[in-house]
Parts: sequence; structure tokens; C-alpha cells
Amino acid sequence: MTFDDLGLSAELLRAVREEGYSTPTPVQEKSIPVVLEGHDILAGAQTGTGKTAGFTLPMLQLMQKEHPERHHRRPIRALVLTPTRELAAQVQESIETYGRHLSLRSTVVFGGVGINPQIQKLQRGVDILVATPGRLLDLVGQRKCDLRHVEFFVLDEADRMLDMGFIHDIRKVLKLLPQKRQNLLFSATFSEEIKKLASGFLRSPVYVEVARNQTAHQVTQVVHPVSKSKKRDLLSHLIKQGDWQQVLVFTKTKHGANRLTTQLESDGIQAAAIHGNKSQTARTKALANFKSGAVRVLVATDIAARGLDIDQLPHVVNYELPNVAEDYVHRIGRTGRAGNTGESLSLVSADEKKLLVGIEKLIKKAIPKVVVEGFEPNPNDPTEIPKQQRHRPDHRRHDPSSPRKPRGNRSRRPGRGERAAAKKPS
Repeated sequence: MTFDDLGLSAELLRAVREEGYSTPTPVQEKSIPVVLEGHDILAGAQTGTGKTAGFTLPMLQLMQKEHPERHHRRPIRALVLTPTRELAAQVQESIETYGRHLSLRSTVVFGGVGINPQIQKLQRGVDILVATPGRLLDLVGQRKCDLRHVEFFVLDEADRMLDMGFIHDIRKVLKLLPQKRQNLLFSATFSEEIKKLASGFLRSPVYVEVARNQTAHQVTQVVHPVSKSKKRDLLSHLIKQGDWQQVLVFTKTKHGANRLTTQLESDGIQAAAIHGNKSQTARTKALANFKSGAVRVLVATDIAARGLDIDQLPHVVNYELPNVAEDYVHRIGRTGRAGNTGESLSLVSADEKKLLVGIEKLIKKAIPKVVVEGFEPNPNDPTEIPKQQRHRPDHRRHDPSSPRKPRGNRSRRPGRGERAAAKKPS
């Protein structure tokens, strides 16, 4: 099947061809006809499957078809709600790319940047608004954003929305929308919470499911067992030996991302960090430098990296395994996109073995383990010893068979009862 078979307009097909695409991905092939027919949709599609175009293209088609001539300010007809700034910016970029030959207007609003320029764009009138929940509700509270005319509502990466605690904000937004509208919900996982949320606003939805919790076949996965204390040295070694020019590295925490970035810089490797504590300006600059090649390594946390769209990213490294197995799938989905090949490497220390087992259980296959010469795991490394044993240097104290030292006559302070007795006259 090609895009020509999906019933898209000539303007949209022209934009798709200009981007170099001819064959839709499975989620696009399944979603686009359903949306064009006017159905609500509940789609299970993880990142990297082309889901953004899966709802952007048909939404643009329907809005173009029923686009009235307006001589007054345009009301917002479509709302796309996303969990992160980066994903919001990516969706907006997709709308602009595929809608370049249409007369529709769109804009994006999110926190971390000045609100006044966003207000000015809204006042000029837009057809499509892409937003994060917090900034959207802020604009609504200031009466700068009117959602009473929304015809299309898209909730993107709903599972991440719930993970980030946006459920109450989502419900507030739903109350602001008109009852008559088309709803599109996309989620990488279908938890009970997602099903409950979907049942609250989707009307007789069509279910579309595409390879959830499965890693892309184009991504080569490997695990490098290594002591935790040697992870940084191994990462620098791999980057230099392989002459990697573009690699996305995941850490668990913001502090860890900052620390690793500084360490890589000291090793002579250009690196930048991207996480929630960074200003939007800093995050945008870091991503732009990474895409342009000015920075070789982008160190990111899971939330900040959600929605990053980097063409032909060759390498993804799990510097630390995620606590949630599904996040592993999202991470390595940053590479091997749109039919390209990619490589995912995980640096796994002894204390992460349970996390690795959970990941392999989820993806239903064992990941090859390759020990890098010179970086063999050291069982005597203090970081490899379980925490409960680190403060027990003398293990004989806890061994019932070990001889105990005689207590001897040790002086001790008399107890309260003894002191009281001593004060009584004989």
C-alpha cells in the first residue's frame, strides 16, 4: 500500500512526497482511514512508529475539507494535548510540514518560555493548537484561549500523561471542550488507568494496535556487563573507538545527566544535557546543537527525551537501565526509525540485573551480553556489593558458627533502678 491509496488530498500527498515518504507505516495505514471516516480511535502505538503523521494527516484533511471562509478571528478547531514541551514542538513541526500547502494555521504553547508571544499568536487566530496541559490551563484561566469550538481532540502519549500526574489536568481540559467532537487517543500501553480514561470520553472507538512493547527489528540490541564504577570510562571508550558522531545517552536522574555530561566534556567529548530542570531555551539549544553535529552526545532523562524526533540517529545508550521496563522500549525507539537501522547498547552493572530480567521478559527475548575487554565486571568492586552488606566488614559477627569473643568484665553505667537503690540508706 502507498499513501496514494489512503484517500488523502493532493496537497497532503504532495507534502508527503516532498518529505521522501511513499509507503505508510502500519499505524498510519490502520489509523488514517479510520480517522477520515470520522470515528473516535484508541490506538496502541509506541514512539518511532509514525503515529504523529497517523493523526496529523487525516485531521488536516478533514479540517481542510470543511474549512469555511472566515473574515473574523479563527476559533480553535483542533486541540492536540501532549505531555512534554519537546513532543509538543515535534507535533507542531509535523503539522506545519504536512500542512504547508493548506491554508490552515497552527501554533504551539507550553511552559518554560514567555507566555505573551503565545497569547499574541492566539489572538491572531489559529485553527490547530498543540499544547501541554499546564500552559493550556493557564491560558484558559487568563481567558486568552477559547476551546468551545474544538472539533478534533487528540490526546497523545496518554500513558506518559498519567505517569507525569496530568490526569486531573486532562479532566479539566475535557470539561472545557464541546460534547460534539472527534477524539483520538494514542498510548504506548493499555493499562487499566488508560482504559478507564478512554471510556470516559471516547465514543464507540475503533481499536488500532501496532506492536506494543516490542522493539523495532531494525535496532540491534546488546548488553555490556560492567562494574558501575567503570561505566563512564566504558562509555567514553565506546564513543572514541567507534568514532560515534551522534549518540543519545539515557540516565535515571537529572543530577546524573549533568554529572555525566561534565565527565564526558572532561574526556574531550562534546556533550549536552537535556532534562526538566533545564530552561526551554537551553533544551532547544542543546537539541539543535545535537542535530547539527556541534554536540556528539546528548544526555537525557526519560521524560525530557519522550517525543524527541532525530532523523537517522545511529546510537542509543542506556547508561542506567530504567526502573520501568516499558521505558526501555521507548528509549531505544529513538533509533531505528522510519526503516533506518540503529544500535542500542546498555551498560549493566550487577545491581541492575533484576531490571534487565524485567526488560527481557517484556520484549520476550534475551539481549546478547558482550563483555568489553579491559572493562570486565569486578565482583570485588564495592559498588557491586549489595547495600545491606556494604556496612558489614566483619561478617563473622553475623555467622552463628563463628566463635564469639568473651564479653569480659566491662564497666557500665548503672541503670535507673540500680541508681535509685544506691541512694537508699542501708
